[in-house]
Amino acid sequence: MEYQHSGLTGDIIVAAMEVHKELGCGFQEVIYQRSLEAEFTIRRMSFSREIEIIVHYKNIDVGVRRVDFLVNNIISVELKAVTHLEDVHLAQALNYLEAYNLEVGLLLNLGAKRLEVKRLYNKRFNPYKINEK
Repeated sequence: MEYQHSGLTGDIIVAAMEVHKELGCGFQEVIYQRSLEAEFTIRRMSFSREIEIIVHYKNIDVGVRRVDFLVNNIISVELKAVTHLEDVHLAQALNYLEAYNLEVGLLLNLGAKRLEVKRLYNKRFNPYKINEK
């Protein structure tokens, strides 16, 4: 099955696999973030780390959230370092897609014995909405 931006998400997954192969499981999330940042740099991938977005409730600013990585300004990458992914992790990553108005994202868990990957699709994506990234 072909996914939107499947080539780029594939490159991201390969980079995460390299990090997981080198480090294994058991580290804190920040260690995986820094390692994936290094791997993206080695691979000359275009990315930003911890980009902030303002969350609104009925047009009122109620807080700020940060996605772990934004790759090529089109793919959100949320990292976890837990023994297994739970529904709350998936909900968080989907919320980022909606907040950033991104079509595709990845949820990666490097804390498990095997790298866990969830490809995410934003059903509310609006290609005509101007993003403030």
